[in-house]
Amino acid sequence: MTEHTPTDPRRVILVGVEGSRPDTVLQQAGELARDLGCELVCAHVDLGRYTVEENPDGSVHSLPLDPDLPELDEDSFDPKLAAQIERVLAPTGVSWSVRALAGEPARALAHLANTLNARMIIVGTHEASLRRGMREFFRSSVAVHLAHRQNRPVLVIPLSPVTDGGALPWE
Repeated sequence: MTEHTPTDPRRVILVGVEGSRPDTVLQQAGELARDLGCELVCAHVDLGRYTVEENPDGSVHSLPLDPDLPELDEDSFDPKLAAQIERVLAPTGVSWSVRALAGEPARALAHLANTLNARMIIVGTHEASLRRGMREFFRSSVAVHLAHRQNRPVLVIPLSPVTDGGALPWE
């Protein structure tokens, strides 16, 4: 893992990561970054916190939304998630780093992409689960929000592709 701001900022690909998601998104992002000769910046957004200060590398200092919670030092990247990233990306040989963010995921990822002047943003789809209405699917999709709120390409990696005429998430 390399913690630095790259010398050529257009050589960065940003990927949104979550510990609860399968490794597919991270693996695909790592392979694409390697093939394009880019550094991969892995960003996790904590929904339960808000940003109070931003560092030059795009990482943030944040506080919990709930004022009754103790002010824990959770600005650091989750070590379990970092270990998962290391395990998944090691075979790709890609240079990578992590950023801990806070707030609404699409806004936080778009802002970091602007800070890093990233070539693209990579996110995963929702996993297929209980059927959702079309409105809920599009309202909750980070990819849809990113596609409408910033000007870089958004690559969406399917987590549970629907094959053989199966029901789509909005059906």
